Amino acid sequence: MAEEIFYLSELLGVKVFDLKGRDIGTLRDAALVPLIDPVRLDRYLVGAGPGWLSIRHDQIQSISTSGIHLKDERLTPYHSDEYMLRMVRDLLDQQIIDAQGRKVVRVNDITFLKEIENGSDVLHILEVDIGVRSIVRRLLRGIVSPGVIRKAQSRIPAHSIRWEFCNVLEADPQRRVRLNISNRLLENMHPADLADIVENLGHEDRAAIFSTMDSETAAELLTEVEPELQAKIIESLEAEKAAEILEEMEPSEAADLLNELEEDRSEEILDEMEEEDKEEVEELRDFRDDRAGGLMDTGYLALPDDATVQRAHDELRKDEDALENLHAIFLVDADNRLRATVPLARLFFAPGDAPLKQFAMDPLLFVTADERPDRISEMFDKYNLLALPVVDDEERQKLIGVITVDDVVALLRR
Repeated sequence: MAEEIFYLSELLGVKVFDLKGRDIGTLRDAALVPLIDPVRLDRYLVGAGPGWLSIRHDQIQSISTSGIHLKDERLTPYHSDEYMLRMVRDLLDQQIIDAQGRKVVRVNDITFLKEIENGSDVLHILEVDIGVRSIVRRLLRGIVSPGVIRKAQSRIPAHSIRWEFCNVLEADPQRRVRLNISNRLLENMHPADLADIVENLGHEDRAAIFSTMDSETAAELLTEVEPELQAKIIESLEAEKAAEILEEMEPSEAADLLNELEEDRSEEILDEMEEEDKEEVEELRDFRDDRAGGLMDTGYLALPDDATVQRAHDELRKDEDALENLHAIFLVDADNRLRATVPLARLFFAPGDAPLKQFAMDPLLFVTADERPDRISEMFDKYNLLALPVVDDEERQKLIGVITVDDVVALLRR
């Protein structure tokens, strides 16, 4: 048979024989070397007396549950290799992310496909097994024969993840094992789905994901994670990586996070941030978290109160990425005092030479920096708002920030 299925559970402990048929030990582990081949087992680790031997895949003639036979006897002692991914040590019983099922699961067994290459048997990792069938295989291992186990498991539905869809978490910095598998599957998931996964991981595993993920995706993910975990995640990261993630977040969210950390740690992260982002966040940290100043963001578009629709269009084209979170344009006088709020939707079909204030909301709604959250959420509900400007005080009405509907939703979640 050119191709055959094997399981790690039934191969562990099988005897290994030399060219003369002598028993030289038993199989204790096997390893991929992802930089060489991401699916083919490259090394077989054989227990022989007090030490282990390392056997390359091209030294093996045949593989079966009754034994592994060699075609080359130039054997070498096993020495730990940081580039190996060992099946027993590094994968079996470890947590992995089932990106398709959007959950964290545990590896119970591993399935291999045996193929013939150059007249000899080689094993390619096919999938990891996470269901009841794989648990049965392990429970019965050594009690009954592999043939009986296979017959018993045939009535149980298979539950596995193909190897190409696996994202293995390896958080141990001493071994530094990394699979040659992209995080693309994770990064393409909706942040809310990925947040559900992250919340079910251990502390080190969460840090492993955030450390390897690009900063923009990590920032989107962090905002979806439960608030009590956000500070723990940022705390676990290197200051430079934490700063990169915070730079991608809304300044108010970044400020809230930093306020949850020890002062020395907050300053360490702030020192790694770009100066402009740092100034925005530091300004917001001075406001109380339980007031409008702590909820608002400083990323808004303000134009002179005599600006036209065309001027607004020109400004919006300068930063098209900002449109994703922009709901309104604010009109201010020469002293930055708020004069009007213009919903963005009203400008889609407006003539370019029309004054912006012609499309302003009436009445002008705003809150001061010390307004309470319950009053803010009440205003969003009552007036069906998408954005609410924040001013310094009732008298001067200088524009200092904006609260969006997303901020209110996050507030209500908390």
